[in-house]
Amino acid sequence: MKKSTPRKVRVQSQPLIAVRDVRASSRWYQQLLGLSALPEHDHRDSYDRILSDGHLILQLHAWEEESHPNIVNADAAAVGHGVLVWFEVDDFDAAVEQARSLRAKVVEEPHLNPNAGHREMWLRDLDGYVVVIAGPEGESA
Repeated sequence: MKKSTPRKVRVQSQPLIAVRDVRASSRWYQQLLGLSALPEHDHRDSYDRILSDGHLILQLHAWEEESHPNIVNADAAAVGHGVLVWFEVDDFDAAVEQARSLRAKVVEEPHLNPNAGHREMWLRDLDGYVVVIAGPEGESA
């Protein structure tokens, strides 16, 4: 029997979180991650995209807008229980400084994760999602 060669598949994560104020959340993530503002668009109160180097890294969608399944009834469950919004950043120290300037609620202060060999800081965003900023993998090696 002839073995088939697996085809090359490109997959890119495009996470979407539901938020109470899309504009405020967009500003918060842009400031935290050192990204510039995106051009204004008519849909911005309901939906926005956060890009880094032209790549989509996070989508923000208003609760109760457009009747999408699973982003209705914001008070039905704990915000993001079991979900971590995780970002690897090139300049960990700058991201920590930005988090502090935003007065983000800190869940875990900056620390070394010995398993990944990088530094991490865990915090909460404006809606209560847990956000992790991490230095490049293996940076402490």
